[in-house]
Amino acid sequence: MKPNEKHPLAGTRILVGRARHQAGSLSASLRGLGASVIEIPFIEIRKPQSYQSLDDALKNIKTYDWLILTSANGVEAMWQRVRKLRITRKNLEHLQIAAIGPATKKAIVKHGLKVKMVPEEYVAESVVKGLRDKVSGKRVVLIRAKVARDVIPEALRAAGAHVDVVEAYETAVPEKSRSRLHAVMKNAGRRPHIVTFTSSSSAKNFAELLGRVKAGAAGADLPSVALIKAGLLKHVQFASIGPVTSATLRELQMPVAIEAREFTMGGLIRAIVLARYAQH
Repeated sequence: MKPNEKHPLAGTRILVGRARHQAGSLSASLRGLGASVIEIPFIEIRKPQSYQSLDDALKNIKTYDWLILTSANGVEAMWQRVRKLRITRKNLEHLQIAAIGPATKKAIVKHGLKVKMVPEEYVAESVVKGLRDKVSGKRVVLIRAKVARDVIPEALRAAGAHVDVVEAYETAVPEKSRSRLHAVMKNAGRRPHIVTFTSSSSAKNFAELLGRVKAGAAGADLPSVALIKAGLLKHVQFASIGPVTSATLRELQMPVAIEAREFTMGGLIRAIVLARYAQH
């Protein structure tokens, strides 16, 4: 179907793999542009095994100069503990706060705090670029997921900062999504034209969900590469929110057809629309 101005994504099936509580806005925007959206979460957000390090950091928040937050999930996880520990907003007002992108900034501002720095590009390397000259001799607390790249803490320590990395939440593979994902990918009439990826974790988990298929009586695990060759991903395009996510997809042997120029949900949607126009 040829795209039209009002509904440029009409006739396009798009798989959204964001965590269940976050999928709504992206899905709604895509549907508004005419897409048929399939929601199957590739990520599940879980509480950390212990809140000890986060609680300790929050109880000693007066000793920090900078607070860095790298996701809206991190903001919400932190704020739950702020409430639990009855820490007032006044206790946080001395902090210089850095947010990795506009969605994280919005989540922070919602709680009444000011954001000092949002980098030009919404990736860890750009956070480092924006802070490197500001943190020498300063105490920095980085609140993030359990598993994440160490670009920020390593670079800021090299710049002379004392950096504490605090785990606020975990990301996990949602096992309930495995059978649903396989059912959709095996059915040529339901298979998405485009799969969206908004983080490296979502890419890795997608490969994990696809990759463990019991094959035959031997019960051997087929790798995702075999599934690609078997045609499960035939004619499926992968859309990435930015270069870090794209690099992860390529490592997993999943070629990137669409990459956002601005590393936001809006940027991802615009890239998908432009790609659909280019194909017609």
